[in-house]
Amino acid sequence: MAAVTHEPVQQAMHRIRQLSADEEARRLAFVRERALHDEVSFLNEAKREGREEGREEGREEGRLEEARDLLRAQLGAKFGELPDAVAHQIATADHPTLRGWIGNVLFADSLDALFKH
Repeated sequence: MAAVTHEPVQQAMHRIRQLSADEEARRLAFVRERALHDEVSFLNEAKREGREEGREEGREEGRLEEARDLLRAQLGAKFGELPDAVAHQIATADHPTLRGWIGNVLFADSLDALFKH
């Protein structure tokens, strides 16, 4: 690079030599480089955590759908076609509620009795 005669390149090389000789400039460059590295590491960790949270949410949604499907099958076998209101309750219920209904299907004499608990 020392043999390059292009003036802008020579000026850039001269500036690099000046900065390299300056202890404070080197320290600041190191601090900037470290900060950039830390930021990249932080962003990569955040992406990893986001992907993991997304996978967990997907697994939970899958468990909810399985519970809903099971309850619909049990109720359909025991009571026949489900009214829209019951289908809506099942579609909007959380996992603990669905588990409770699934556990009580065998003991329910009617859909009203099951869904009043």
